Amino acid sequence: MTDLARFSINQMTVKQLSLPELMDACGRSGVGQVGLWREPVQEYGLTETAKLIREAGLAVTTLCRGGFFTATDPEAHAAALADNRRAIEEAATLGTDTLVLVSGGLPPGTKDLRAARERIADALTELAPYAEAHGVRLAIEPLHPMYAADRCVVSTLAQALDLAERFPAHQVGVTVDTYHLWWDDRAPAQIARAGAAGRIHAFQLADWVTPLPEGVLTGRGQIGDGAIDMREWRDYVEAAGYTGPIEVELFNEELWARDGREVLAETVERFHSAFL
Repeated sequence: MTDLARFSINQMTVKQLSLPELMDACGRSGVGQVGLWREPVQEYGLTETAKLIREAGLAVTTLCRGGFFTATDPEAHAAALADNRRAIEEAATLGTDTLVLVSGGLPPGTKDLRAARERIADALTELAPYAEAHGVRLAIEPLHPMYAADRCVVSTLAQALDLAERFPAHQVGVTVDTYHLWWDDRAPAQIARAGAAGRIHAFQLADWVTPLPEGVLTGRGQIGDGAIDMREWRDYVEAAGYTGPIEVELFNEELWARDGREVLAETVERFHSAFL
């Protein structure tokens, strides 16, 4: 796979670029797909972003992020549901059929992971039909276990699928992200499980490099710089029947300090090299 037909650049990879700059850089690099984040879209304006995307002739592969469902306080829970309804509406306006969900960590003062995961299921019961009505799928993203306490109690693809399978596949599926799953020797079988049910709604790449930075959130490495065999992971999802976009999503302070157009060009090159 040496062309860019399936390549998508996640906005976070080149977050130093404004939305107009990102659209221009994609056009100059031959990139036809982007994954967007809600915060910069809201800052630029939802309607204005949708117009910009249309005029640039780009497709939006995902919108990040919904989720954070685990609050025990009733007001906080209601606010999370309202925010996720807005996220679904934003995804529909932007023309993407996939909203990525980061489910939320342990609420303050609690240690019950199972109860937190059940609150995710409760939220999905309300949100999944609303998403379907807007032509949007919800894609639960399991995050590496180091994020379980504060960011995402869903740490494995098996846990994500156990939640997703309570709902129709066209409503709720999963995100397969190499950065979060590469360590799990059970993940290939779970990818096959997800693919058999049509639940792979997004596929994202980032490499694992050490040492991790302080705070760990910005530790995602450029493709080829770390420990992950990207071709192996592409083979897993394709064997499971996934033929959709492949999105590169990097959180990396060193990349953000560089010229964003240069980073985009480098990412395209690394994507090619990974799959030659």
